[in-house]
Amino acid sequence: MQHEMLTATHESYFKIDPRTKLILMFFVNMFAFRGGNIFIMLTIAAIPVVLLFAERKIKGAIICAAVYLAAALINEWIVPATHGAANVLVVMISGMVYRLMPGFIMGYYLVVTTTVSEFIAAMERMHISQKILIPLSVMFRFFPTVVQEARSIGDAMRMRGIAVGGSKFWKRPMSMIEYRIVPLMMSTVKIGEELSAASLTRGLGGPQRRTNICKIGFSIHDLVLLSIVTVVLLAYVLFEKGGVSL
Repeated sequence: MQHEMLTATHESYFKIDPRTKLILMFFVNMFAFRGGNIFIMLTIAAIPVVLLFAERKIKGAIICAAVYLAAALINEWIVPATHGAANVLVVMISGMVYRLMPGFIMGYYLVVTTTVSEFIAAMERMHISQKILIPLSVMFRFFPTVVQEARSIGDAMRMRGIAVGGSKFWKRPMSMIEYRIVPLMMSTVKIGEELSAASLTRGLGGPQRRTNICKIGFSIHDLVLLSIVTVVLLAYVLFEKGGVSL
């Protein structure tokens, strides 16, 4: 899954416009936080999982689906059967995953299937201000780069015999953690500065309108997904007004 956390650099198998992905992300997060019975929540989480499978991100899709299904089952069966401190602990852990995981999966799908160029082009077509676009473009590339940097630091530590869980770790656990956190923090600062400079170098923030070589636009896939979202929203509103519990 970590290897897939780099932003997309390949031609998507299931091409969806970045604006549609943002609408889906808003839709998934809204319903996930709104909550509902287990069938509604599983349906909401299934949307980004199915999209990941459509993009052939099989490993990431399976891991996300397994984690969320486990959290849903724990929330449905284990939570009512526990009491006291155990109940509080289980509710905190499973509840957070149960409510936040659909949005995380959708965000993961957005990152691994959208290039920075596509994202910027979509934001410019939405006439988003440069003051918002530049930080968003930096953050869009920031987290995948940090994940890659963390993996590189881990490889370097293992080459020196410093691995989390090894014999040296148990002798000096705080020092071992420091060997990873401090380099990662320093790299994080450097990555932020470099990505900001790269964004400005590519013309973001300039007075002239940028051109893009990447092609974005709505297709039949976007129309189908937006139609599904519209139907679900209308059905939900009708049920809510009618006092029918989903």
